[in-house]
Amino acid sequence: MNNDTYIITGRVLHFIDEPDIAAENSYEYYKIGALVIEDGKIAYCGEAVEAIGRFPNYPIVDRHEKLIIPGMIDTHMHYPQTEITGAYGEQLLEWLETYTFPTERKFSDKAYESDVSERFISECLKNGTTTAMVFGTVHPESVDAFFEVSESYNMRNICGKVLMDRNAPDYLLDADLDTAKRQTEELIHRWHNKGRQLYAVTPRFTPTCTPEMMTIAKELMDTAPGLYLHSHLSENKGECAWVAELEPEAADYLDAYDRYGLVGPRSVFAHGIHLSEREYKRLAETGAAIAHSPTSNLFLGSGLWNKKACQDYGVRAGLASDVGAGTSFSQLQTLNEAYKIQQLQGQKLSAFQSFYFATLGSAKSIYLDDKIGNFEVGKEADFVIMDNAGTELMKYRQSHSHTLEEELFVLGTIGDDRSIAETYVMGVRVYDKERGAQRPAVELKAVV
Repeated sequence: MNNDTYIITGRVLHFIDEPDIAAENSYEYYKIGALVIEDGKIAYCGEAVEAIGRFPNYPIVDRHEKLIIPGMIDTHMHYPQTEITGAYGEQLLEWLETYTFPTERKFSDKAYESDVSERFISECLKNGTTTAMVFGTVHPESVDAFFEVSESYNMRNICGKVLMDRNAPDYLLDADLDTAKRQTEELIHRWHNKGRQLYAVTPRFTPTCTPEMMTIAKELMDTAPGLYLHSHLSENKGECAWVAELEPEAADYLDAYDRYGLVGPRSVFAHGIHLSEREYKRLAETGAAIAHSPTSNLFLGSGLWNKKACQDYGVRAGLASDVGAGTSFSQLQTLNEAYKIQQLQGQKLSAFQSFYFATLGSAKSIYLDDKIGNFEVGKEADFVIMDNAGTELMKYRQSHSHTLEEELFVLGTIGDDRSIAETYVMGVRVYDKERGAQRPAVELKAVV
């Protein structure tokens, strides 16, 4: 019997609907629960006694009273910016010039790219993130390096080479349109739908992409089914004003993408802070999504995302750390800042809404809820074992939590990587606190 066929027991929680829509029936929670894993997928989710009765010959991995949740999903990250996380003192456009562009210049070196990719993936797993949507750099090798490491852990990740041909240092611009298109086509052929890897066509943002480059991006989107479009939208007021100057014929910032056919299902735009009513409506009707990036929005002083407006208009939204302008790989800490942003606007973000946002909600925003996001039978078995006593403070505070909702709220405010005991990908343990990140093992003893 191999290491991805077994029963794992504990307190099992997952969401089946958005709490705002159907609060009473939005989640399933089994205090003495179990997941049955068969060949890396969910075969059963429910009461432990029933699981053991139905699958009597399967080995049991007992996690006692630890909470088991789906793997968390990060809908916008920059892996090349890992080394500048927490860099001081700039807003968006100055941040790019001062920190981002000089750092991304280093990514023409394959050994360097591979090292950063390994560190980045390890941090994701350490923080319970099992799927991420990730920017590479303009260098195609940066995407190869990322996918090679991602594939070695059997993660479901999305990445793409940055497209950029203006308003950036010459050393980071694509050599020409034909080269940018050819390199991207080669990456799509090499990686899209290879195992669990998925590709995103990635024009950095309107200020760094000419109309000709946007046209190339649309042509690339049409080369294979299921490709993503990954970019930025309305992060900073200065950026928005710049876009209006660069694209005077566009109705607004979103239209600067839309007029090239780049707004639709599987289009994911980070931030979306300063949006008009027309933009909200257009995002909703096209099925495009916003990647809410609370820690970077605060760190760069960009503004407060309006969750209520997105909900009212029906805009898809996912949760994002936006490392490295985002200040933590932890989606728990990202939820902490998301809660505060809602408080500042007189809005609420409940504990159940938060954990839905980090799991099934984010999966829906990137059209992967048929594969990940909860424990429905047949889905890929990406999950996390939580540690509510990761620090003395957490242990003490949780001893005074009297409901599941309170427990989750504490995890989403003072929790961080120390709240993650283990991370599993396709049913195989790839991280635990004692040994750190580990590539998938062969024997069952690796997970018990």
